[in-house]
Amino acid sequence: MKRFRTIFMGTPDFAVPCLARLAQEHDVIGVYTQPDKPRGRGQKLTPSPVKAWAEAHGIPVFQPERVKTAEAVAGLKSLAPELIVVVAFGQILSQEILDIPPQGCINVHASLLPRYRGAAPMQWCLIDGVKKSGVTTMYMDAGLDTGDMLLQRELTIGPDMTLAELHDALSVLGAQALSETLQQMAAGTLVRTPQTGESNYAPMMTKETGHIDWTKTPQAIHNLVRGLNSWPGAYAFLAGKKYKVWRTLILDDSGEKLAPGTVAGVDANGINVAAGDGTKRICITELQAPGKKKMAAADYLRGHSLAADAVFE
Repeated sequence: MKRFRTIFMGTPDFAVPCLARLAQEHDVIGVYTQPDKPRGRGQKLTPSPVKAWAEAHGIPVFQPERVKTAEAVAGLKSLAPELIVVVAFGQILSQEILDIPPQGCINVHASLLPRYRGAAPMQWCLIDGVKKSGVTTMYMDAGLDTGDMLLQRELTIGPDMTLAELHDALSVLGAQALSETLQQMAAGTLVRTPQTGESNYAPMMTKETGHIDWTKTPQAIHNLVRGLNSWPGAYAFLAGKKYKVWRTLILDDSGEKLAPGTVAGVDANGINVAAGDGTKRICITELQAPGKKKMAAADYLRGHSLAADAVFE
């Protein structure tokens, strides 16, 4: 199979399996990734996962603050790539960059386009409670995830699947789809399909997205919690203190009508909370108290008591 002279652009963990697969099958002449960022309590400058992988495998790394500057574009042109592959890079490419490689720019996107275009497709498909997701490879154009589709690969989303689990599954599926796409490109059998049908946008997450609204149905709350597990995490306030909620269980039984957010009782599973119209119940099974690590709610309750009228807000 023909090996393409390729530039890879990506930043987070999600992109690493694609880079690893690409480097096995093609000639990766350079990796573009976001600049190192301060992380942790010490705010130490830390390389992106893509940079760490590339450096460990001897691939040159480039980290322009803005890849669209004249200097960065000139540097890209001097490398003379046949192909550019982009996976969760975090910067928008100009038309001038898209026109550089003769084989075009291929993107691996973590949704079944045209649904969930944008920065946070995995989070929003879980929050919305959809039953199926996947990855799409596409030719990039000047729009936001609007280019012609190439291959799609699907997976079923389980009712309790978390963001971390979906992320890991789609990152592997993305690498497989990218490999198949480039095999077809080399063979001259790649088919472009324009995006048609209903689309929607998956905007970037903020920490405020995770604030639980207990007037929502238990299912909606459950979807929010799993859709933000692992970042930024769903949360609620109890006695003015912020608690992260990492896992929940929808309870079938209804009970006395209480104000949404009121603790309705505790059991072996965790903390039962009134939701929706106040008669529905959802159980917090894993949480994180202020300044503490994640723990099972049952373990938390062994060392902490809740007031009879406690209310999550």
